Amino acid sequence: MVSAEPLPAPLLPPSPEVSERLLGVLTALVAETRPGRVARVSLGSHLERDLGLDSLARVELLLRVGSEFGRSLPEAALADAETAQDLLRFIVSAAAEDHSPTGVDLAKHGGGPIGVPTQAATLVDVFEWHVQRNPQRTHVLLYGTGGGHGEFLPEAISYADLFAQARRMATGLVTRGLLPRQTVALMLPTSRDYLSSFFGVLLAGGIPVPIYPPARLAQIDDHLRRHARILANAEAVFIVTVPQAKGVAALLRREVPSLNEVLTPAELDSEPIDLLYRAQADDIAFLQYTSGSTGDPKGVVLSHANLLANVRAMGEACAVTSDDVFVSWLPLYHDMGLIGAWFCPLYFGMPLVLMSPLAFLARPARWLRAISDHRGTISPAPNFAYELCARKLADGDVQGLDLSSWRLALNGAEPVSPATLQAFAERFAPYGLRGEAITPVYGLAECSVGLAFPTLQRGPLIDRIRREELVNEKSAVPATSDDDQAMLVPACGRVLPGHEIRIVDAEGCELPDRRVGRLQFRGPSATRGYYRNPAATQALFSDSWLDSGDFAYTVAGEIYLTGRVKDLIIRGGRNLYPYELEQAVGNIPGVRKGCVAVFASQDALNGSERLVVLAETREEDATVLDALRQKINAAAIDVIGMPADEIVLAPPNSVLKTSSGKIRRNASRDAYENGAIGAPAAPARQQMLRLGVASLRARLGEMARRLGRRLYGAWCWSVFLVLGVPTAAAVVVLGKLLHSPASGRRLVHRVARLVLVLAGIRLQIGAAAGLPKAPHLLLVNHCSYLDALALCAALPPSQAYCFVAKREFVEQPAVHAFLSALGTLFVERFAASRSAEDVDEIAAALRQGQNLVIFPEGTFSREAGLKPFRMGAFVAAARAGTPALVAGLCGTRAILRDQTWLPRRGRLALTFGPLLAPVGDDWAAAVALRDAARKAMLGLCEEHDLEH
Repeated sequence: MVSAEPLPAPLLPPSPEVSERLLGVLTALVAETRPGRVARVSLGSHLERDLGLDSLARVELLLRVGSEFGRSLPEAALADAETAQDLLRFIVSAAAEDHSPTGVDLAKHGGGPIGVPTQAATLVDVFEWHVQRNPQRTHVLLYGTGGGHGEFLPEAISYADLFAQARRMATGLVTRGLLPRQTVALMLPTSRDYLSSFFGVLLAGGIPVPIYPPARLAQIDDHLRRHARILANAEAVFIVTVPQAKGVAALLRREVPSLNEVLTPAELDSEPIDLLYRAQADDIAFLQYTSGSTGDPKGVVLSHANLLANVRAMGEACAVTSDDVFVSWLPLYHDMGLIGAWFCPLYFGMPLVLMSPLAFLARPARWLRAISDHRGTISPAPNFAYELCARKLADGDVQGLDLSSWRLALNGAEPVSPATLQAFAERFAPYGLRGEAITPVYGLAECSVGLAFPTLQRGPLIDRIRREELVNEKSAVPATSDDDQAMLVPACGRVLPGHEIRIVDAEGCELPDRRVGRLQFRGPSATRGYYRNPAATQALFSDSWLDSGDFAYTVAGEIYLTGRVKDLIIRGGRNLYPYELEQAVGNIPGVRKGCVAVFASQDALNGSERLVVLAETREEDATVLDALRQKINAAAIDVIGMPADEIVLAPPNSVLKTSSGKIRRNASRDAYENGAIGAPAAPARQQMLRLGVASLRARLGEMARRLGRRLYGAWCWSVFLVLGVPTAAAVVVLGKLLHSPASGRRLVHRVARLVLVLAGIRLQIGAAAGLPKAPHLLLVNHCSYLDALALCAALPPSQAYCFVAKREFVEQPAVHAFLSALGTLFVERFAASRSAEDVDEIAAALRQGQNLVIFPEGTFSREAGLKPFRMGAFVAAARAGTPALVAGLCGTRAILRDQTWLPRRGRLALTFGPLLAPVGDDWAAAVALRDAARKAMLGLCEEHDLEH
């Protein structure tokens, strides 16, 4: 019988027809980047130098070439083809990529559900746990280029295979003199060598330092020199890299005195020996450098405990199991690719389908094809990848895709575009992609990688806010449906389990929902600082909180990012964000898309900030350039309501970018201020004066507001102490000596109202006339120490409410004397036996006709949200057959938040809801009463539900 296997596509002959078709594609692409002008394109044209095709344009070129010839070009074409002639050779030698499913049956490679190493303290412990229990289970399906015609085939790597190779690498490092806790730089492409080298360093007791490899081997010398600052800061003793880099070792030693040797993985391959050093949980697992090619290098210190805490928290937020299949092309030198896309599959035992970034960029459909073929369930990417797939892939590239298995399409690592989310969802819905799978997330290297994830199966949540209030008042005010100037801001989820976030103003005071400020965080995933950089470490911390470097606001516990702190532009007292203006300018014909930087430049004459737009263009005609400046100014007025102070039209490659293609605004600003990009035009004297006055006015206004807040806080505490101390003494006398707690409650009611009036705090009470006369239990949410004062002022003394307070107050004599004089009941929150007795005491008080006030959450904290209810109050109400009145208290958290002692101005509102009667006296009746009360309270308190 003849085999039914498909034959490889025949090679294309190097005919004139093929050359002409290639030149046609090139000419069309260049013409689009230079509208109105005809570019001369030949086979000898240099793609970057002559035709100005940057990395993204080259990706677009390969997409069009692949569509034109029906051929899958290898990723080497993206990295190595420098001329049209080079590209032609790749086309001639390429074979049509087989789009039939190439997925490996994971069930045949040790698939199936397994446990997780919950007791592991280090990454090495995790690896060893799986090697001992699941040695032949496929850990990684690694895609690479191989075969006679460049087939894209995966290699299955088991836990045991990778661990054995890592041990050999570790032996090579130890025998060459690597000591525990010394650093080893890894500059390797995505490969088996990278995976084994990383764990080889860990097994040897060293600290891996991932740095990105060069896009082209011809540039390796310059590439390594640019990384000399990082290598010197890390005090790297070895570099493990490709053979082509060995020749630059002598040059590097002058700038990196610690460097002993540049090694290749092949040179490290040695017969394994016993390795004596074992890392501990608090040891550094690796250094993640967030900058360094310019300026002071910032290597984020991440311990094994940090990484495992983050992996476990992300797994909980995403409901990860070993049945998931993770698909990634993200670079392994980046935190999202290394921690999120490798360590998470490693820990949870799910197979990782891995390909290199170049493989994706050469043919983006490979990413989606891998998800389809392997039934991938989780796959992350930055926003640009979703944009590329949504708008650039031809229909033929995606034919036959089945994305129905994809449950988490994580979008992170760069600003998320609502338009991209919508475009991607619409493009791939016909291929089985569910809208709820699209998941914007937020994280940063200083928190290992992940910080916030949305609720599962919800899909994107987009907030429409008024632009003017955001800019002028730092407020995220919801916009009306007819506001065509509204800003669209995607939610990035709630903070990971075990972690905390807060939004603070310039003074470090925590802000309420929909107020824009600096996002700070803390938790077990947070770094201890930057490696050998005490100044940067000190700037990172504010007490126990770490500064994310981002501006954001919160709504119902969700994080909404509005911009980077370092990218904020303050012009004439106004706060401006660059992203939207950069996008608008990039859409102007004649401006290179994605090559626009908007930044603030300090005016040396008056100290104010000037708004500068730096845009790349290939236009050279003066008339055309003038028209382009007018269009850019018009765009600035449309987007931010004011023109730019200066527009710099520069040649290609003037806007500086990171290795991942992000705009380096600070570096571009430095180049501009140093005269490296055109000559800055001096503004008119009158304009400088006006900006200077506006800036001074803004600074004086901020100083006045800061002083005003402190004076207000001091006044509030003075009023409270002056009135509160004698009132407390009088209450003790009335309650203890005269046995008249009712008189004490009346006095406290009047004094509490007077305190609020003198503090300028307005108290609004809703449905007060509806308070039941019959005995009942009043349930109120708990947000602040101010809650009790607000309730004392709001509740009428005629109702004779008594509070139920935590028993810890018994240990505080003065507080206990005051509360007990008011008839307060004290309950135990932790000891179960004592709590049961307290429930009986509460039930007895209810049976006797007493009205009680209780906070069912039991406590409060600084973060917003309605916490889980404790059952004591509901069991007591059910046993006593007493109804519960539900109320919602709003505003106390914003005025006096936990862990702060400086009150802020605000308003209070107490709204009464339904009266709920228990339907029995057993546990089921108590549970039903609790659930009904929680549902009612969520509608009254303006807090989100922390139970879901």
